Amino acid sequence: MGRTVRPRVAAAGALIAVLGSCSVGPDFERPKPPAGPVLPAGPQETAAAAGIGGNSQRFVTEMDIPGRWWSLFHSEKLDRLIDQALRANPNVVAAQAALKQAQENLYAQQAQFFPTVTGNFSASRNKTANQVAPFLANNSLLYNLYTPQLSITYVLDIWGSNRREVESLQALADYQRFQLEATYLTLAANVAVDAIQEAGLRGQIAATERLVALQHEITVRVEQQRAVALGTASELDLLAQQAAEAQTAATLPPLQKQLKQTRDALTALLGRMPAEEPDETFLLTELTLPHDLPVSLPSKLVEQRPDIRSAEELMHAATAQVGVAIAAMLPNVALTANAGSAATQAAQLFQAGNGFWSVAGSLDQTIFDAGELLHKRRAADAAMDQAAAQYKETVITAFQNVADGLHALRSDADALKASATADGAARKTFDLASRQYKLGTISYVALLNAEQTYQQSELGLVQAQANRYADTVGLFQALGGGWWNDSEALDEPGPAGR
Repeated sequence: MGRTVRPRVAAAGALIAVLGSCSVGPDFERPKPPAGPVLPAGPQETAAAAGIGGNSQRFVTEMDIPGRWWSLFHSEKLDRLIDQALRANPNVVAAQAALKQAQENLYAQQAQFFPTVTGNFSASRNKTANQVAPFLANNSLLYNLYTPQLSITYVLDIWGSNRREVESLQALADYQRFQLEATYLTLAANVAVDAIQEAGLRGQIAATERLVALQHEITVRVEQQRAVALGTASELDLLAQQAAEAQTAATLPPLQKQLKQTRDALTALLGRMPAEEPDETFLLTELTLPHDLPVSLPSKLVEQRPDIRSAEELMHAATAQVGVAIAAMLPNVALTANAGSAATQAAQLFQAGNGFWSVAGSLDQTIFDAGELLHKRRAADAAMDQAAAQYKETVITAFQNVADGLHALRSDADALKASATADGAARKTFDLASRQYKLGTISYVALLNAEQTYQQSELGLVQAQANRYADTVGLFQALGGGWWNDSEALDEPGPAGR
């Protein structure tokens, strides 16, 4: 008899093991990177110009990006502010908490792979009616009852429902990890852009203030010419000059407002209140424009962009949920076991004859649910298709960002070259006017007009320089930063920061 039972038990165990390794539903496969040319062709090196930020920039294919890519601007103040932002910005803390939550949900679901063991102890005082219930062995109607009990429940994951659920939660945890990297990248880029914008605004304000001063000098000179009645300036000339001065002065308050708002934005990125703005200030002369810029291949870009990796993990999670929905339509097997003891006196709980136990198995199969499980399966299929379409859209947007960045940098270089040429010509004109004024060959108003033209060209030059720096930051952001080269970023983040 024993020889017959043992092979059956072994066969049953083998069958359970085989079924336990089965996971219904589609297996996730990572999407292939785009094939063929996906970025527009163009010159591999930009134009160069004289002055701040005028060096040429070279696009290097497959060049790796450092983890702290902002250090390529060689500004200790910028490095310091970005480090502060990465530690104190509330969005970083929120993203870290979201990652922690996703990981804990994953660990909780993994516990379903193991049996659930619960213990129970009950103690009661009872009186039995002699006409309703049987008596105790000692014929006592009044007694105490002590019952300790241990229960074990285990649900066989025959169709892989729990494995698919764990797979989905693991993908969601990875999604939150890449969301955290995207938060780091966006925050660093925003701090860098705000610092560059501040530097550009300070340059524009300085040039505008000089323009207002020149306009006022011209106004005073025209008033003097009109006062002495030399016939060289009329009432119309004075009114025109006063209008020009007022128009120039009107451009200054918007720049000052924008500078203050930029400082407020920078302070907020650091996780501070507006009154706690940083001591660091920025000028374009303090920043270095990187010469070599990376251009990633399509296969590398889909690995580097945190938003693409996040979209991929959402697609992975949706694929696993299809398996969960299919498994819910199949039979479910659960095993339970109970063991304990019951006695009227606590000292007799573990004496022979007072113990009890039971072992049971159950098979559950939904027979009729008005199509609920079927529609849930179809909904899971639709969610998988939605995630795949969103992934494709994210990839297209990512390559668009890189293409826009490359176009912007090439155009910025050409614009800066033209601005530098115009500024150089205006500077020479002003120098020539200065010499002629000293020789008495031109009037003071002509000299001021030449300097005004020069200052206006300086204003355009500052804007072109700032655009180049800002769009360089934009390219690093479009390429995904360099989080894979940051050893601290690869570790699990703590509550204090990166």
